[in-house]
Amino acid sequence: MERAFSGVTIPETHWLLGCFPFFPKDPTKRIHHFIELCNKNVCEDGFAFLWGFFRRPIVIACSPDAMGQICKSNAPKARGLVSVYRLMEPWLGEGLLVANGKRWARNRRLLTPAFHFDILKPYTKVFNRSADVLVAKLSEKAATKESFEVFQNVLLCTLEIILKCAFSYEKDVQHAGEADPYVKAVNRITDTLIVRFWRPILLWDFAFYLTGTGRKFKKDCDFVHSVAEEIIDKRKQALAAGADTDVAEKRYVDFLDILLTARDETGNGLTRLEIRNEVDTFLFEGHDTTGSAISWILYSLAQHPEYQRRCQQEVDAVLAGRDFDDIEWSDLPKLEFLTQCIKEGMRLHAPVPILARELQEELNIGGRVIPPGCIMQLNIWALHHMEKYWGADHWEFKPERFAPENIDKIASYQFVPFSAGNRNCIGQHFAMNEEKVILSKLLRNFTFSLDPAHEVKKSASAVMRTVDGLHMFSKKRRGGGVSPEYHIETPPFSMVTTNQTQMLLGTGIELGSKEFTAHCVGVFLSLHSSTISYYFHPSIHPSTHPSTHPLTHPSTH
Repeated sequence: MERAFSGVTIPETHWLLGCFPFFPKDPTKRIHHFIELCNKNVCEDGFAFLWGFFRRPIVIACSPDAMGQICKSNAPKARGLVSVYRLMEPWLGEGLLVANGKRWARNRRLLTPAFHFDILKPYTKVFNRSADVLVAKLSEKAATKESFEVFQNVLLCTLEIILKCAFSYEKDVQHAGEADPYVKAVNRITDTLIVRFWRPILLWDFAFYLTGTGRKFKKDCDFVHSVAEEIIDKRKQALAAGADTDVAEKRYVDFLDILLTARDETGNGLTRLEIRNEVDTFLFEGHDTTGSAISWILYSLAQHPEYQRRCQQEVDAVLAGRDFDDIEWSDLPKLEFLTQCIKEGMRLHAPVPILARELQEELNIGGRVIPPGCIMQLNIWALHHMEKYWGADHWEFKPERFAPENIDKIASYQFVPFSAGNRNCIGQHFAMNEEKVILSKLLRNFTFSLDPAHEVKKSASAVMRTVDGLHMFSKKRRGGGVSPEYHIETPPFSMVTTNQTQMLLGTGIELGSKEFTAHCVGVFLSLHSSTISYYFHPSIHPSTHPSTHPLTHPSTH
């Protein structure tokens, strides 16, 4: 490895723990130190090098070309001792986030239809209803002029959304909050993963599960699995009994519907365990990362009132003349400046800061031969702050970077908030739509400002968070506007569109799903075509470049 990176400056290193003991202990300073290290030590071909825990070599992609070469390689997700993917396995199993090889490829192919635009379209109602609850909660804070903690409130909103969209879990998560046993268990699991990663002694399973924390972690995983399995079994029984299987009578198709009815080319579907793994994976990736993105975007808008006002004016213009504030599917491509702010927020604060691959064979990159076993770090956080590509003002929030006249200046693989290549995020369009709806609802109703009594300290873990929370004030802009549906007990489904049924019918035939095809036949004659202009509208994509465009690289994670 030293030969491969001869001539490259390597940071000060401990003989066992690598470079990490020399990083600042303060989490915010640690993040800035790492960015400075990458900017200072990057070699000409776009890589930096350091030693990790137990003297494991880590190669960091610090340029678009370097990121692209790793993303396009067949290197699997790192699953060694010092791998967060391995630590997640007791919870997420062999779901899309963790799986490698043929298992990942097959399941990825089966799950892709779940994120077709006709499936995503009805979810806008779910986004609106949960956003209404969040607006009502923040209205109470605005009335008392109290500050609120952003992450806690936004994450409960995104968790409620993904629970409904994943398997129609209809509990009032936002009001139950930490009292909901499922929410409590999920929060403890994610907190424990962070603690375990940064304590080397706990990386060994035998040591971890001897501790009280390890035993509690196992208990929480078992509970979360039992909730998912109970819902899966009930839905399976309903399908077998022929109850609630007429797609035309449902109010929307959730991910569980897709998982239960998907079939591969041999006619085989997903096992009960595989379905549970994917449901748990959707839950984690669908709320924590999106909640982090929304929270940091609000933070940047609160720091820059001029950009916040522009977003508010844009949302007001889109909703002008309406009785209620629901953001409709057709509104999403109209939110052009808000989309610029979302992209810049994800550049500046990278919700998922680091991904990793482990080489199984030699990789020749820029004339350097990297040996097998090396950890290739896709450091999105570092890439989004490289001065060479983003300028000396890379720490500044500047949405104009993503204005139409500037978008061509961004190279392929330079902006990759959802990763890229054949394992980019399967739910990136779901996430972008959700972020647009929630932020539009919030900005329509409030003006946000930071609470100076609370210092903001970033903490990079599985997702970008803070040490002591993110506190803001919400000032009410206007009255009313909440849909009357917010006050009604909403049933578990929202009406399936005929285009959605058409798409599902085709999927059922293609994948050999006789049950799913049969469900759709009854409404087949009523199908009609719909526009797909939204799907191809450049403003909805996190990048318009071929490297990250969904038509070039099917979204995966």
